[in-house]
Amino acid sequence: MKALIASGGRGTRLRPITHTQNKHLIPIANKPILYYAIEAAAEAGIKEIGIVHNADSFEVPDYVGDGSKWGVKITYIPQEVPGGLAQVVMLAEKFVGNDKFIFYLGDNMVVGGIKRFIDEFEKSGCNCFLTLSKVKDPERFGVPEIKNGKIVSVEEKPAHPKSQYAVAGIYLYDSHIFEAVKALKPSSRGELEISDAHQFLIDKKFKVGYTEITGWWKDTGKPVDLLEANRLILDSITPRIDGEVDAQSDVAGKVIIEGGARILNSKVRGPVIIGKNCIIENSYIGPFASIGDRTVVRNSEVEYSIVLRDCKIVDVGLRLEGSILGNDVEIVEATGKPRVHRFMIGDQSRVEVA
Repeated sequence: MKALIASGGRGTRLRPITHTQNKHLIPIANKPILYYAIEAAAEAGIKEIGIVHNADSFEVPDYVGDGSKWGVKITYIPQEVPGGLAQVVMLAEKFVGNDKFIFYLGDNMVVGGIKRFIDEFEKSGCNCFLTLSKVKDPERFGVPEIKNGKIVSVEEKPAHPKSQYAVAGIYLYDSHIFEAVKALKPSSRGELEISDAHQFLIDKKFKVGYTEITGWWKDTGKPVDLLEANRLILDSITPRIDGEVDAQSDVAGKVIIEGGARILNSKVRGPVIIGKNCIIENSYIGPFASIGDRTVVRNSEVEYSIVLRDCKIVDVGLRLEGSILGNDVEIVEATGKPRVHRFMIGDQSRVEVA
């Protein structure tokens, strides 16, 4: 069993952060999203992982490395032009060979790992095994039609979904999937749709099975999904304090404070993670906040937010909540007269001002 992880695409729904950073490397609880996928594969006993990445960037290979830190071997597969998930599978044929494999979208997250899906796939004797999750907005996903406990059709982003289930971003295949993806033609979106490959297998009478994800699963394609995934991960952290907390500070709940961080005359209410060499002074860090390395929060309040590395949040009068700040962002009180809001904002940013 091998693993194939997708890390390409442009992350347009997460701009402006993804203008300068691959979306799969955005941190959730101060760890890149892609790392969770690699860890899940390693924990399932998989030793060979293929990662498909944008051919015009080595950001993912340079950041992730050869896989030795997880005890796996990583092979990088460049994708010249994004052309759909079925194209990603097609590119991996040489890497996969005749082995069975699990295809994991690198911006998806699931609690409890993936070994249980692999075990069910192996026992099922299926050629294709899909994971399903009940969602509020199935029209955003591939949607299965299920009759008498069997998947009879799969439709990509349908206007009128035939079920409340999404095909989650974790798929298991044998080598027949390559026959399917090679038979496809681009959809109206100009992509080779993985849902069409699943429909091909159904039409050709291959055995397509499924299991329902009973815990939480998140496709982190939108800002609200990032914040929710961050909340879910933080809710399960093991507390530890490696940094400094002075006598005037109050830390309660599940809190991780990394080495070199200093908490000065502040309140921290978990679940929270505060990165290395941060300074939190005269401030409040509330539940479900992730604070990236070397960030300074002074005379301010942050809650239910993701703050990346090297940020400065200083003398902000209102609590930051439900926010995502990229690397090197500064939010500071204006000085001088007249008192004004002054912004320098990139494309596709969003700011709410009270």
